[in-house]
Amino acid sequence: MVDRFLKLVTKGYTSVTEAAIVLGIFSLVSQLLGLVRDRSLASLLGPSQALDIYYTAFRVPDFLFISVASLASITVLLPFLASKMQEENGEHKTRVFFSHVFSAFLFLLVGLSAVLFLLMGKLAPMLAPGFDAEALRQLVSVSRILLLSPILLGLSNMLGSITQLHHKFFVYALSPVFYNLGIIFGIVVLFPRYGINGIAVGVILGAVMHMAIQLPTIITHRFLPRITFNVKWRDIKDIVMLSLPRTLGLSLSSLTTLVLISFMSKLSTGSISIFNFAYNLQTVPVGIIGISYAVASFPTLVKSYVQDKAVYIDHIITASRAILFWSIPFAVVFIVFRAHIVRIVLGAGAFSWNDTKLTAAALGLFAVGVISQNLVHLFVRAYYAEGNTRLPLLINTGTAIVTIIGALGLRSLYEHAPAFAHGLTTLLRVPDIIGGAVLVFPIAFALGSIVNALILFILFCGKIPQALRLPYYRSILQSFFAAIVAGVFAYGALGVFAPVANQDTFSGIFLQAFIAGIVYIVTWIVAQELLGNREYHGIKQMLLKKIWKTEVIVPEHEELT
Repeated sequence: MVDRFLKLVTKGYTSVTEAAIVLGIFSLVSQLLGLVRDRSLASLLGPSQALDIYYTAFRVPDFLFISVASLASITVLLPFLASKMQEENGEHKTRVFFSHVFSAFLFLLVGLSAVLFLLMGKLAPMLAPGFDAEALRQLVSVSRILLLSPILLGLSNMLGSITQLHHKFFVYALSPVFYNLGIIFGIVVLFPRYGINGIAVGVILGAVMHMAIQLPTIITHRFLPRITFNVKWRDIKDIVMLSLPRTLGLSLSSLTTLVLISFMSKLSTGSISIFNFAYNLQTVPVGIIGISYAVASFPTLVKSYVQDKAVYIDHIITASRAILFWSIPFAVVFIVFRAHIVRIVLGAGAFSWNDTKLTAAALGLFAVGVISQNLVHLFVRAYYAEGNTRLPLLINTGTAIVTIIGALGLRSLYEHAPAFAHGLTTLLRVPDIIGGAVLVFPIAFALGSIVNALILFILFCGKIPQALRLPYYRSILQSFFAAIVAGVFAYGALGVFAPVANQDTFSGIFLQAFIAGIVYIVTWIVAQELLGNREYHGIKQMLLKKIWKTEVIVPEHEELT
């Protein structure tokens, strides 16, 4: 049993499509576990001050992880490692280089975590100016525990560069599954005894498993790093200088979220929880589609950009079309079925019907930006493959400014323009629910994401040869049209079956969503057939080949003997 598991873990995938499928499947598993995690939190705590504290406590550790650990992330390290492997005596040089990088960032992460541990008492009031003294005390306690996570996850991601170097996408995709299992253990087992500190300990346990699952591959390929104080700082400087623009861009995104959370701490209790519940739900298609395709494509993008620019452009076209083909239906589903999704996933225990309606409204707003988020992951990695990290930084800076200014402007408009507040809450069907002010933040987030993707998309379209542009645009329009038509039919089905299904029970809501979901899928398939979408027919042919195997060729008599 153990031997079979180790063989599976250390299996390599050289096909981008195969790798994307593996990453997508395990991303789906991880996302499902994430939904179990959120349902457990919603059931036990609901949108409450305790849960607001838990989500806010992630902000400083996450910022440390993004701003420091990402300096030596996979997208940056992989080209260095691949280049070292091509040199004479390449494997030995790569191992030494990796040990130096690992050691340098281990020291840096541990040192900065220790400093932030001591400063957390001063930082907490700035993170959540709306929290009272007791909430701030708990925030400090939970944040200090979570400061172990950027160390563990940062080192795990560096180990992940080795697994990707050898195309071991299975183990890379398995890591977040174990991470979520650790958090669920903290919620189910440790929370009843230790409160939100117990959940934080579960996060650390998940981070330990996230790193530990990488070790079989690392040991098999003899890449277990050796801790050394004799670091070649010139190599570290080269990595940092290359990755600094990218890291600054990611840090801006994290800082933007931190600022939004700070604003939300002054709203009604549970606002931060509502925002995070909706955000986590909308990340499901981002993880399954956008990140999976982007991660699987990156090694090929790096290689093809050096060898053949035409292949490089063609691969981006193919990957972006596939991302749009799947992202657009997901976005429409989230908009049409938002209340049913929230109620089915989170509706239990302390999570009330009012919480459902407010979270569903936020999810519908987030869903508008799902397509753009998926595209950004691919296009940004395409620029990284070119060695261009400055342009994504500039675009990300503009996105951060748009998001923060948009949040401030919309919040002011919501508070001082009753007509706007009433119109927004009425449109989203939450006119009488307290806490509607939180809805301006998903709008600002989606707006920033759309601006980011539009700029990257326009720049990329300028690189597409003229002959390929019309088929590319046609495919995008076909995907949009099929999803919108299917969404209209599904929305109608929800209305038709509303009187039949009992909206006060889980089974009634699930049955209504299930029937309307079947209508959506059937309508979407019919629309794709009629439109002749290239991606749809390619996937259809692949599935038919998998289901209807080619005929068996019987060996000749001589071969048998």
